[in-house]
Order: sequence, then structure tokens, then C-alpha cells
Amino acid sequence: MKHGTLVVPVDRAREFIDLIGRNTKMQFEDMNARDMHRPYKKYIQRIDEMERIIRFLEEELTKVPGASPVRHNVDAFLDHSDEYKLDDVESKLHKMHKEFIQFKENNGKLLERRNAALEERYVVQTAMASMAHVASSRSVRSPEDWEAPRSLETMFSNIAGVIHQEEQDRFARMLFRATRGNTFTHFQQIFEPMRDPKTGRQVHKSVFVIYFQDHRMGSSVSAMSEKINKICSSFGVNTYRWPSSRSAAEEMATKLKAQVEDQEKLLKAHEHFVKSEAASLLEPVDRNRDSLIEEWRLFCIKEKSIYATLNLFEGNMNLRASCWYPEEDEDRIRAMCIQNSSSQHGHSSAMLVPDKIPPRKSPPTYIRVNEFTAIFQVLVDTYGLPRYQEANPALFTIVTFPFLFGVMYGDIGHGLMLLSVGLYAVWKSDELKFSFPVMHEGRYILLMMGIFAVYAGFLYNDFFSIGLSLFESRWTQPAISPEKKPGSVVAMQPTFDHENRGGPGPYPFGLDPAWHGAQNELVFLNSMKMKLAVVLGVTQMLVGLFLRFSNAMYEKNKVDFACECVPMMIFMISFFGFMDYMILYKWVTPMANPPSIINSMIAMAMWSEDSNPMFGHILPQILMAVCMLAVPWMLIPKPIILNRRHQADIQPFQRSCLLALKLPGGHMSLDEESLLSEEEEEEEFDLMECVIHQVIETIEYVLGTVSHTASYLRLWALSLAHQQLSLVFFGMTMLGGMSAPFPLNIFTTYFAFGSWFGITVGVLLGMDVMECFLHTLRLHWVEFQSKFYKADGYAFVPFCHRDILHKKTDE
Repeated sequence: MKHGTLVVPVDRAREFIDLIGRNTKMQFEDMNARDMHRPYKKYIQRIDEMERIIRFLEEELTKVPGASPVRHNVDAFLDHSDEYKLDDVESKLHKMHKEFIQFKENNGKLLERRNAALEERYVVQTAMASMAHVASSRSVRSPEDWEAPRSLETMFSNIAGVIHQEEQDRFARMLFRATRGNTFTHFQQIFEPMRDPKTGRQVHKSVFVIYFQDHRMGSSVSAMSEKINKICSSFGVNTYRWPSSRSAAEEMATKLKAQVEDQEKLLKAHEHFVKSEAASLLEPVDRNRDSLIEEWRLFCIKEKSIYATLNLFEGNMNLRASCWYPEEDEDRIRAMCIQNSSSQHGHSSAMLVPDKIPPRKSPPTYIRVNEFTAIFQVLVDTYGLPRYQEANPALFTIVTFPFLFGVMYGDIGHGLMLLSVGLYAVWKSDELKFSFPVMHEGRYILLMMGIFAVYAGFLYNDFFSIGLSLFESRWTQPAISPEKKPGSVVAMQPTFDHENRGGPGPYPFGLDPAWHGAQNELVFLNSMKMKLAVVLGVTQMLVGLFLRFSNAMYEKNKVDFACECVPMMIFMISFFGFMDYMILYKWVTPMANPPSIINSMIAMAMWSEDSNPMFGHILPQILMAVCMLAVPWMLIPKPIILNRRHQADIQPFQRSCLLALKLPGGHMSLDEESLLSEEEEEEEFDLMECVIHQVIETIEYVLGTVSHTASYLRLWALSLAHQQLSLVFFGMTMLGGMSAPFPLNIFTTYFAFGSWFGITVGVLLGMDVMECFLHTLRLHWVEFQSKFYKADGYAFVPFCHRDILHKKTDE
């Protein structure tokens, strides 16, 4: 990374920043952070208003049936983004906004008229049904009894209307309490839903009729009627005239039916017009391009980022800003500026001026990734970003992460199922990018974990916890003598040279299938996997220490190299390296009385005598003494050296500044004062803080090597748990399927295998994958990266149109 200053002319500032965002990557620093001067604020405010209009239009388009804008063609938009100009897009958006506001108002008015006619029609239908019921009840009585009901009807009045169904119970209770039970309310449900003019949602309503006794005198309104009308007004219900007779109701129903049909035609015509207008926004601008409204949205994002970047610049005639950029892009940036200026026939040009003196601030970290390495870099960056030019753990994580996962998850059958998921995610990556983005981003790590799970499954010779005879076994069962009792243990005989005397070798690859079903299978596998986990763990921690050496050598930090890297490596090799050597030596060397490695390590740490040593008594004691000497080596020298270096290190510039202040009339410029203050801040050194830090780091390393080695034993424990779970599920399947009598055993077998498959997918492909994944993540974050990784860097965030638009699109 290089640091410099970019100078652009004011009259072509937007053009050059657009060119930089399109063709290269540069990170600009805010030159106006102190005074908060933002000369392009008005442009951002205009674009904010444009984005608000676009959000309004998108919300309105969601109300159009079948409306779906075409999205996610960012690259195609960038190829044609010059077709759009800010003023043109702004004027078109304001015009479209006014039109859709008018559409919305007209649609609301039409809906209100249609709903009012429809509600009144249902009120009339309810009245007609009520009158028909009264007429049918009168027909069963004698004609001389008809006069009494007629005189009774004249004593009651009614108020009818329509109310939301969720409000009708509260409405009835309010009427009952306000009128003290002197009203009767009848509700008739309307089964046809209506669209609310304000929200556009479907609502359900009911017709209500309130019967009450009217005590009005002459033409005045009674108190009861006035009270009911006030309650209706408070609930916001619509009231309609109740027909006086059946003939009047039929006449009103005919008129309202025609009115509803007319309003429906007007609504359909208006909706068709709105759809035709919306189609212009929804149709792709061209082949393999987004909808017009989506390209307008992307254009606003791009323009807003340009003017936000220009707000970071300072100056009047020429704008300038400090920037970071990749060193390999410097010549291309200059050539781009020169080429653009020559095409403008001598117009003013932009200039990139690199710094002659490297800046004090550490450069940002810029790691180039591709589709394969991106997910592994994300795993590392989640813990912390590497500092500038620090060793990047992602380079090793690409291989070690899926491999250690496979060590825990090793099974051919389950690995193939996980591998098939990874292959499908890679095959359908374009479809999963927006429908299932998590699987799209992790498709390659799923593929790698599946590959290594299958590989480890072949090493363990496990296929759903069943051994496979891929090659001829190197163990044979001797002939059983008649004296042997049935069920007695038979010791198998090796057919290979198990004493390494030059005879035939063992099983070519993986575990010999003869071990499956053996009485000592669990003891043998536990020992093998446990020791393998320790060997892999110590090896990975040693790789971390080698990376610590590389960081110290690159930074030319002799203190860290001599006082931390060397004693740490000595401590690790003298104790845990010696343990791994004993494991490997014991594996390849035939011994009549093999020693116990655990007992040997305990005796070594406790300075006690080993009853069955592998390499005698002197070598373990020497190595343990070296380990003990490495601890003060890590703890004491570094703070002393740093303190002496600080005492002896007086900057020449600081001396000259102090001398200038002591001389008569001496003074410093503002730049000299700020530089002096920065140097004084850098020269601050607290010996006590340094000692405490070194004590903590030493204790963390010494105790961490023990705890971290124990953490790697989870490689064995999770592998054993995975195998046992698979065996239990398979055994339950076989037991449940075969124990039923014929012909039920056929059905129960299919049912049992279906259950087994479901449990396998849910537990072993769900929970177990997540458990192994998380522990593998811990092994890399803590056990591996803690040996060398500072993770205190900050990211290089360049101004790049493609990155900005992809980020906004993914949100």
C-alpha cells in the first residue's frame, strides 16, 4: 500500500471521482473532519429526496398485482451508467411522483364511492330480508290481527349502517351502556371483503341495524336518536337510509346495483391505466439489464457515494485529499488521469502525488480474495483483521479448517451426504445467491468439508459405522480347535510383517476392516485417534510459532525474535514436540514391553523416575530443565531491553525543538508543534505496564500450550461421538425393522430406514456438523492464531462503485 495526495480540478471533480470509482480502488481520508465543511451537501440532499421518491414508487408498485422489478444486474448497470444524468433522473422522478400521487388520490376516491355504493346495497338487501321475514310471519295469522303489529312498528325507529367486524362487539356494548339497554342491535355479516381506500388492505364488515323507541315531538330529533348518532360518529361508521317499504327497497337495490357496476368499471379502467404506467418502471431497460426504477435506484446510490467522497476533499480551485492505494495500481491511476485529460483536449487534469516520506500511521490491510478464498478470509476477519503485511492465517485455514473438520466428522456415508450438499451449492450458486445467500457464500467450504470428511472416513474405514473391505485384510483367523468352546475369544494372527523385518506391509490405506467387531476395537481406535489428535494439534501450533518467527523477521524486530519466538519454540519442542516424537516412535518401532507415554510425560513434569522409560532418564530431565529455563527467558529480558532503549533514544528533532524554545526569541511553527506532540505521544513508555503485559503473555503461553493441546483432544472425542451416534441410529433401525413378524417387517423396515434417514439428516448432518464446525473454528481462532496473530489491523475500504452497489443490493 502507498500513501499520497490526489488533486482534482473543481470543474471536473465529479467526473474524475466517477472515473476512479469505476476503474480503480483508492481509499480517501476525511480532510474536513475538524471543521465539518461539506461543500457538496446540497447534492446529497437532492439525492436523498430522489431516494425517498423511489421508495414511495416501489411501495406503490407492490400494490400492483404481479408487479416485480428485475434486479441484481449491477455489472450491466455500470456498463451503461453514463446514460443517466442527475438533472434528468431527478425531473423524471418528480414527474412520476406527482402522477402516482394523483393515481393514489383518484384510486382512493373511486374506492370510497364504490365501497359506499356497495355498503348501501348490502344495507338495502338486509332491509329486504327483514321485511320478507316479517311478511312471512304475518301470513300465518288471521287478518284481524294485522293491525296490532302495524301500530307497533310506528312506535319504533331504526338507524342502519356498516361497521368493521372486529369493532362490532365493542360497538354493541357501547350502545347498550349508553342507552341503558333501550336499544336492540342486529348485525348481518358481509361475506365479500372490501379494500380499504387508505391502506389498500382487505377488510371485513357487517351491516348493523339499531332499533329504538322514538319519543320525538313533531319534527325535532329525539335525544335517543342524537345519542346513537354520536356513538356512530365516534366509531367512524357509515350510516345509510333504511327503506320505508319493500317496493322502495327494490327500487333502491336496482339503482345501487347499476351504480356498483359503474364504479367497478371505473376502478378496473383506472387500475389498467396504473398498470400501464407501472410497466414502464418495471420492464427491463434492455436485455440482461434491470428495471428502470432499479437502475434509477442504483444511479442514486452511485451518485450519492461520489458526492459523499467529494465532501472529503479540501480546497477551492483544486480539490485535494490524502489517499491510500495499492502500489501496483499507481501507474494505472496516473495513466487513467492523463488519458482522460487528453480526451478533453487540454482541459485541466487530476494528479496523484505520492508521499516522499512514509506516513506515521500504519497502512490499511488489503487482501485480494476470489470466490473460493472469500469465505475463509471471512472466518479469519471475524476474529480480527490482520495488521498491515502481517502473516495472514487464511492462507493456511483454506486447508487446515476443512481437514480438522473431516478428522472429527470422518465417515464415508455422512461425508458423501455433506459433499452432495456442497456440490449442489456450487452447481446452483447463481440461484442461491439471492434465495439462500448463506449457502451461496459458504458453498466452497461445504464442498471442502465434505471432501475431507470422506477422506477421513476412508482413513477410519467407516461407512455409516460399518467397515469396508476395500483390500484384503492383513489379519487372519486361525482354525478353531474342537477344544474351543462356542463364544470364546479367538486371537487373530497377522499376515504382514509386524516387526518391520522386510516382509509384506500392512493394510494399504486406512484401517484394516478386521478391527471392526473385534473385542479390543474401541481400545485400539481410542488410542489411535487420541494420539493422532495430539500430533495434529502440536503440529498446527508449531506452524503458528513459525509464523511468529516470520512476522518478527519481516518487521526486523530483534527483541521479539530473541526474547519471545526462540524461547517459545524451545518450550514447545522440548515438551510437546518430545511427546509427539515418542508417539510416532512407538507407532513405527516394535517393542516387547511398550512404555506408557502418559506415565512418561507425568514423570517428566514431576521430576520423578519413570518405571519404563523409552529413552532413559537423563534426556527427559534435560528437556524439562530447558522448558523451565525458557519461562524466565520469555518473562524478564524484553521489558529490560525496551526500558533501556527508551532511556537512550532521544530524537534529534525533539532536541532541536527544545533548543529553539530555550534560545532568545525562539519559537516553533504550528506544524512543528503538532509533530513534536505526536512524537512525545509515541515516546511515552510505562515500564510497569510493559512488565505486566509480559507477565500476562508468558503465563498465557505456558498454560495455554497445555490447555490448547487438551483442546485438540476434541478431535478424538467428537470423532468418537459421531461414530457412536451413527452406530446407535443404525442399530436401532435394524432392530426395529427386522424384529417385526412377516409381513409387517417389510413395512417396519421401510419405516425404520426412513426414520434413520430423518434422524441422520437432522442430528448428524445438522447438529453434529454445526458442533464440529464451531470447534474447528475455535481451534483456529484460539489454539492456532494466538501463537502469532495480533489481529489489530484495519481494513482497506476503497471507493469502488461495484463494491458499493453489490453491498447495497445484498442488503
